[in-house]
Amino acid sequence: MADNKRFIKAHKESTLTSGTEIWIDRVTGVNYLFHMDGYGAGLTVLLDKDGKPVVTPLEQLQNY
Repeated sequence: MADNKRFIKAHKESTLTSGTEIWIDRVTGVNYLFHMDGYGAGLTVLLDKDGKPVVTPLEQLQNY
């Protein structure tokens, strides 16, 4: 890891009052979905079609 940041923001979509982001843990490769709307927000593990966590291969994270 070139810097000390544990998480990478891989994707962002937003409007004036809401937004959705995908964050990747650099240590485990696990993807998280973060959504905010107004004053509320939530974070959860991003799941694939089988209900398993989406994991980005650590080799792929070298590009971030």
